[in-house]
Amino acid sequence: MATLVAIGAGIAALAGIGAGIGIGIATGKAVEAIARQPEAEGKINKSLLVGAALAEATAVYGFVIALLVIFVL
Repeated sequence: MATLVAIGAGIAALAGIGAGIGIGIATGKAVEAIARQPEAEGKINKSLLVGAALAEATAVYGFVIALLVIFVL
């Protein structure tokens, strides 16, 4: 039973990988966009921050689920 809990927690924690990849791609695209249109930097940064916060929220949710699986089950 403990082994299955550990496996489940590990799978739930994998959400952080997706968030990291997503934030990395978004940041790269934002830098490219700013390089092409420096005058739009403010709008691009706002959109990037909102997107990064939403992507990071999924990682936090996965981490919380992993902790719940470990400590509740």
